[in-house]
Amino acid sequence: MSARERLTDALYGAGWGTVKRLPEPVAVRLGRTIADLAWKQRGERVLRLESNYARVVPDASPARLAELSRAGMRSYLRYWMESFRLPAWSTERIAAGVDVEDMHHVTDGLAAGKGVIVALPHLANWDLAGAWVTTGLGIPFTTVAERLKPETLYDRFVAYREGLGMEVLPHSGGSAFGTLARRLRGGGLVCLVADRDLSASGVEVDFFGERARMPGGPALLAQHTGARLLPVTLWYDESPVMRGRIHPPVEVPASGTRPEKTSVMTQALADAFATGIADHPEDWHMLQRLWLKDLDPARDPATAPEQDRKGTS
Repeated sequence: MSARERLTDALYGAGWGTVKRLPEPVAVRLGRTIADLAWKQRGERVLRLESNYARVVPDASPARLAELSRAGMRSYLRYWMESFRLPAWSTERIAAGVDVEDMHHVTDGLAAGKGVIVALPHLANWDLAGAWVTTGLGIPFTTVAERLKPETLYDRFVAYREGLGMEVLPHSGGSAFGTLARRLRGGGLVCLVADRDLSASGVEVDFFGERARMPGGPALLAQHTGARLLPVTLWYDESPVMRGRIHPPVEVPASGTRPEKTSVMTQALADAFATGIADHPEDWHMLQRLWLKDLDPARDPATAPEQDRKGTS
């Protein structure tokens, strides 16, 4: 393990070990202070966040984008302060901390016995939403986690989420899809963060007017198992309560090949995500490259050689 990896692991360990013991108002102030300091430094991740917001709010002035990125960093640090403190929250505190509209889409789907897939973007606090489902509603579910470096940090995240009542599978290794399918065929719930493809082999979608790639797993699982596929968006307001909405089910198209059906369904997820993100852009914690033009500059006609740009209009 490198020195940087050891430091990263130690910082996260200190967060879970120390922040959860702070009184809530102190944790809130600490998160906001850290967020403002990071924002003022204008580092790479803050600039990336601002660049992503420029796609979401294309008519925003530079001043408006700076305002959004500051609010976005505060929202991001609220996520971390809550996550560090979640293991110490009571069932009552978790239940009182989340308010979700149209939850009947989930409960009706589970009652039908065919399983439910919840797909959501990196909005607000998906871990808090998961804890609300497992402890507040008493519904267990299975999810997938990206393998992080160092391995000890990944182990911390798995232990943290399992402590909240989630079954956590590694994203890599090839066995996650089969396990998720078995859980769904057994009438279970699967929750997946699905606005950024980690495999470089995802499905291309139109997202805020440009091409991006999102994972096809949720759509494929729905086709394989007959489970109900539900987009979910989350957001914060000025209260301590996180809000959410369960969107109507994404239906499997009646015709087409499997790749064609997967493309249509993944685009429907992207459209639902875009609705929630456009309403609450500051709560979208996308501090990484997402659009294909950013991942591969050759996809951007404006940066291509002159001979490659001919005929693109």
